Amino acid sequence: MATGYGLIGPGPTAAVVVVVSGVIVTDGERALEARLQQIYDGVDRLLAEHAPDGVVVEDLYSEYSFPRTALLMAHARGVICLAAEQHKIPVLALAPAEVKRAVAAHGMASKAQVQESVRRLLRLPTAPRPSHVADALALALTAFSRAGGRLA
Repeated sequence: MATGYGLIGPGPTAAVVVVVSGVIVTDGERALEARLQQIYDGVDRLLAEHAPDGVVVEDLYSEYSFPRTALLMAHARGVICLAAEQHKIPVLALAPAEVKRAVAAHGMASKAQVQESVRRLLRLPTAPRPSHVADALALALTAFSRAGGRLA
């Protein structure tokens, strides 16, 4: 299980800049509950250190090609939401297609298209990798846009 994160904030010349981003990686050999604890601990540390105005998670949809992946995502979302609630930080859930439309102009954008769009919007020298980081930054950018910011 790998959970991407990305925090954006106001920049000196750009509308927003990346404050911190990365991936919380869990030990695949450990039991599910131990892996969820690793995600919780990582998110809790990030929230305590950066105190963001909000947390954005990817909304789950009803049809998945890989139901096990959907269940694991739901577990991870649960511990992320719990950590946010404990820090009194509001959580916004956005549909993947909405995020793709916001950053890449169409809801069926590929991972590579999302990565490149995020690179361009944030004026990064290279596309964020792995794709989990680009997805997290795309969620943050979409929430920023919804809150009255601009993406382009």
